[in-house]
Amino acid sequence: MTKSRKPNGDSTIYQAKDGRWHGYVTVGVKVNGKPDRRHVTRKTRPEITKAVRDLEAKRDKGKVPKAGQRWTVESWLTHWVENIAALTVGENTIDGYRVAVYHHLIPGLGAHRLDKLEPEHLERLYAKMQKTGSSAGTAHQVHRTVRVALNEAVRRKAIAENPATIAKAPVLNETEVEPYSVEEVQRLLLEAAKVRNTARWVIALALGLRQGEVLGLQWEDVDFEAGVILVRRGRLRPRYKHGCGDRCGRKPGYCPTKINTRRETKSTKSKAGKRPIGVPQELVKLLAQHKETQDRERLRARDLWVEKEYVFTSEIGEPLNPNTDYHRWKDLLKAAEVRDARLHDARHTAATVLLILGVPDAVVDAIMGWEPGKSARMRRRYQHMTSPVLQQTAAKVGGLLWPAPPNVGVGGGAVPEPSLVPAADLVPSAVAVPESEVTTDQSVLFVARLDGHRIPFVHRAHAETVVKQWGSEQPGRTAEVEEWDRTKWEDEGPDGSRVVRDQLPARRLVFHAFAVFRPGGERLNLAMPEQWAVTAWDFETDLYTDRPVSWRTTRRPGSDQLVEAQVRGTDKGAVTEAYVQAKAKAVDRAQNPGKYGDTSDW
Repeated sequence: MTKSRKPNGDSTIYQAKDGRWHGYVTVGVKVNGKPDRRHVTRKTRPEITKAVRDLEAKRDKGKVPKAGQRWTVESWLTHWVENIAALTVGENTIDGYRVAVYHHLIPGLGAHRLDKLEPEHLERLYAKMQKTGSSAGTAHQVHRTVRVALNEAVRRKAIAENPATIAKAPVLNETEVEPYSVEEVQRLLLEAAKVRNTARWVIALALGLRQGEVLGLQWEDVDFEAGVILVRRGRLRPRYKHGCGDRCGRKPGYCPTKINTRRETKSTKSKAGKRPIGVPQELVKLLAQHKETQDRERLRARDLWVEKEYVFTSEIGEPLNPNTDYHRWKDLLKAAEVRDARLHDARHTAATVLLILGVPDAVVDAIMGWEPGKSARMRRRYQHMTSPVLQQTAAKVGGLLWPAPPNVGVGGGAVPEPSLVPAADLVPSAVAVPESEVTTDQSVLFVARLDGHRIPFVHRAHAETVVKQWGSEQPGRTAEVEEWDRTKWEDEGPDGSRVVRDQLPARRLVFHAFAVFRPGGERLNLAMPEQWAVTAWDFETDLYTDRPVSWRTTRRPGSDQLVEAQVRGTDKGAVTEAYVQAKAKAVDRAQNPGKYGDTSDW
């Protein structure tokens, strides 16, 4: 009886003359089109059977390494970083990859065969790095790099599995960034006004642009009429090579004839990074002054000036070096006597200010340049729960669960304790507009004229309610309803159509505290109470606030050099506590004007 022949491609097991068992498994096709047959050998029949079945299982799961070059960790990482990653990622990213590969991974693991690399090898490397002085953050960067490199090796079937997805990186305890307070920002801005490129620091603190985005701005990106900055590129860190043929004995960056091998800018970090940002009017004016200063510098530099149209430049027109910019930031912190922090922390400060102001998330994402899908994580990272935010949240919870009893007002009468309820509920005669009175003619506006205020409304009922209520509180002052043509209002009205209201304005009981100090810290005796309360509408911007408490100190212009402490808020207790802090700060400001940059001679 003849033995049947197995079909092509089936696995084969046989025993050789030396007694060892051999197995062959077809796992695919080679590059040249021939079958890829893998060989295994064992001492016994059960062992070879198990080895063949295991190899067949790997084949069926697609986990058999591709035939060809036997990679070592060193050869694969070098190939990956120079021939694969370098073609697909940005300059800054590839710099980080190269540091991880050439300074840590190859010296520590380069001799291992790639398919023999184990998770334990990686974990021992991370532990060794930390023992020799590397931070947990550096070890994490190495871990992320090798994970990406080996994912590519798996995708190209150079290895079956990625050991970096199993290895555990060291615990990374991220330090919570403490954003600068409003007082600290004001001190930084005062100090920035004394140095060159003042607007550069104002943009960082007020708008939260990344360092590269600020240094990459060009004048074509600034629309002075619209008050908008268009962010669309970032400044790259220069990378130099020797221009002397490596004969100077210095590092390339210090070579007298160094040559920059990298482009100056690149497009923004992401599609969301390319964005328009509204600029406060004060900053628009500052940028206009900065442009005039730059024009004067161009005339002084004459032939030395390099025209590249950057907003922030050196004295001869070259774009600012990010490293130099970093050191200028550190100098600014010292001069302003503000705690040390990273330059990027100014971005955290700007994001937190937007949180305090209650700016909608979608607007925050657009201003900060965060991509949809990642924005919630970025807000958690950059926006910090400061005292005003926590106080507002606590006040909302308290107002809901523990309604406060009536309190005694300024004139001795009972007034309700302030609470954070919807603004319309704070209007005593909240008016629902009857259907018969709904205005269908959009060409007519009803303007509540309240002395110097003119508040336009869509509905007459709203304008009449405000006039009646405000007039009863301000006897003897003008309070009447005017009819305006909408087009006329847009052309001649004080604020234009942007402030036309279709509902009643907010109205709250606001507590105030105020004090004035002479130079040296002596308190000025004012013919008015220190603290008082007033019911204010949201259009009375000098009286109204919806925050539990806010305070500031300012120096009055003029030769008297008086310093004011001002506090306002809807929480009476918080206002009283803040008033103590504000007075102490005002006294210090009156005694030490140079510390706050208020004046250079008095």
